[in-house]
Amino acid sequence: MGPGGISPWSLLLILVIVLLLFGTKKLRNVGTDLGGALKGFKSAMNDGEKEAKEAKDSLEQDETNEEDAQTAQRDQVDETEKDKS
Repeated sequence: MGPGGISPWSLLLILVIVLLLFGTKKLRNVGTDLGGALKGFKSAMNDGEKEAKEAKDSLEQDETNEEDAQTAQRDQVDETEKDKS
């Protein structure tokens, strides 16, 4: 017994019937189209992950720049207070 209670002989019979109905050329075209679709999906997923990483890196860089600006401002205030004393 195979998956779902279908024997290997039943699967082979189904495959033969499908080949007779559609022919090898049409099935080859369907396989090619399906492969192209999967390749495009994988490429889109990789592009999305890349964009997400770039956005995260950009956000971290902006936060670092903001912290640097705040530190510089605090240092300037401290120097001004020292000059007043």
